[in-house]
Amino acid sequence: MSNKADRSILFPKSRFAWLWENMAGKRGLFVAALIGTVVYNILQLVVPFFSGKLVDLFLSLNESGETLSENAHTFYFFIGMMVGLTLFRVIVVYLTCMAFEHVSQSALFKIRNFLYDKIQRQDMKFYSTYRTGDLMTRVTGDLDAVRHNIAWVIRSIVESFTLFGAAAVYFLVMDWKLALAILVISPLIFVIIFRFRKTVAPKHALLREKLAGMNTYAQENISGNRVVKAFAREDYEIAKFDGANNDYAQTNINTQYTWLKFYPYVESIANLMPIVLLVIGGVFIINGDLSMGEYVSFSGLIWAIANPMRQMGNIMNEFQRFNAASAKVMEIYYSEPEIVDAPDAISHPGRFDGSIEFDHVSFQYEDGNLPVLKDVSFKARPGETIAIIGETGCGKTSLIQMIPRFYEPTSGHVLVDGVDVSRYKLEDLRKNIGLATQDVLLYSDTIEGNIAYGVSHLTAQEVVKFARYSAAEEFILKMPEGYDTIVGERGVGLSGGQKQRISLARALAIEPSILILDDTTSAVDMETEKHIQHSLRDLDFKCTKIIIAQRISTTKFADKILVLKDGRIIEEGSHEELVAKGGYYRDLVELQLGESVEALKGSVNIAD
Repeated sequence: MSNKADRSILFPKSRFAWLWENMAGKRGLFVAALIGTVVYNILQLVVPFFSGKLVDLFLSLNESGETLSENAHTFYFFIGMMVGLTLFRVIVVYLTCMAFEHVSQSALFKIRNFLYDKIQRQDMKFYSTYRTGDLMTRVTGDLDAVRHNIAWVIRSIVESFTLFGAAAVYFLVMDWKLALAILVISPLIFVIIFRFRKTVAPKHALLREKLAGMNTYAQENISGNRVVKAFAREDYEIAKFDGANNDYAQTNINTQYTWLKFYPYVESIANLMPIVLLVIGGVFIINGDLSMGEYVSFSGLIWAIANPMRQMGNIMNEFQRFNAASAKVMEIYYSEPEIVDAPDAISHPGRFDGSIEFDHVSFQYEDGNLPVLKDVSFKARPGETIAIIGETGCGKTSLIQMIPRFYEPTSGHVLVDGVDVSRYKLEDLRKNIGLATQDVLLYSDTIEGNIAYGVSHLTAQEVVKFARYSAAEEFILKMPEGYDTIVGERGVGLSGGQKQRISLARALAIEPSILILDDTTSAVDMETEKHIQHSLRDLDFKCTKIIIAQRISTTKFADKILVLKDGRIIEEGSHEELVAKGGYYRDLVELQLGESVEALKGSVNIAD
């Protein structure tokens, strides 16, 4: 597929059509602001026009012998018009700038909310593709460049062309020959600006990537501050960030220097115009082809031709910054998740029975070379506990992620209550699944708020009940403010086991039909684990449990144990059945207990 085709998929609308779409409700104000910009720039002609009239008036009085007092009304009329229209112009400028700012902030608010909503609804592939720092850059710096384009760049473009056009027309009306002599130079400016645009565009794209990379370094370092301190790598991280910062700074300088290379040519051509006016205008005055008043008007408005051309370089620079930033914003804006509700998705607002079936499921990540799961089939009846065990990388976590449709199988089917999960509405499916993982994320909220995260109407008594289920109440009551204790960002200040227990309480709080635990008790002691296992067997609601574990103490109470290796189920059965069968599971039992199963049979019941 060509790049052009790719861009048409990502961006079904042009940048300005996209901006116009997000100005809904403020479009009338934006059009009024554009008209106001045209008006106040045309009013720039007022002072030079009346200045020329005044000069001609004084010269004509000298020639005719009349006094100023005899033409006082004309004099005061010209002065009054200059002052009045200048004040009117000031008011129009103020109102226009306020309107542009209001529209830009409104569009920024709308786009940022839409982007946040879009990011929230993306699937796991999206989060594995985009770095957090890059996404933060898109919703902050890149969006600000979009706002700046509406508030300043578009206004400056209209302002420059209106001012240039109004002055050019006025010059042509006054004296077309002198006007052409001045304006003939201007095309050279546009040639230079065009070449500047082609040179600076890729540099702004690179600059934006450098900024995103620097933000990613900072975000990862702050999030992983404990690892940095544990390995005493502060100096290394400072040096790494310094390198990224220096790289960004050099790219920024290089980008700005690009305009400085073109600026002398633009400035030289712009400064050439007053010289042309002085030489050719002087000749015209000597020959009687131009009045002194007209020359004053030309002289007073020459800046209206030169300044817009000077400004075009800055405008083009900012416009290319907008182009690079808007491309990144629109990429997210128009992105769509692959895992979505089917057009005829089944609504299931109530509880599920909780039966689960994997029917010849195979799975491979899109960026992977080898399949992760291969022809996996098993069933879990409502209320059963299924334990999954296996060596690292065998596909355990990938398997459980199929149930809430975080990923979809490459082949085969995952069914809940006899229906393929792809047929359910995602919200209904996921609201019935409680998930607690080994890598726990807690929010900067109270402990109670974290436990009640999935159920906004949870009472304080219910929060306590689920904390007891997860053996969390004991340490919570020792906290400074109990359940009202604010946990730090990502749960900093809590131990790994404490965070896991809060995570488990959060998963239980929604009273799920299906509970998925991904090595959730790996960081707790044996006594706490025993309490948790007992609580899970005596829940006051029916719940099918899928538990990934490495401890025999966790798996031996399961109704069924699945042993995975290289993406396949190599053993399946209860604890006693697998021990009797021999193989991987029996070896694991002997490894963890430290003696052979036969040696332990006489003194310890391994199923206890």
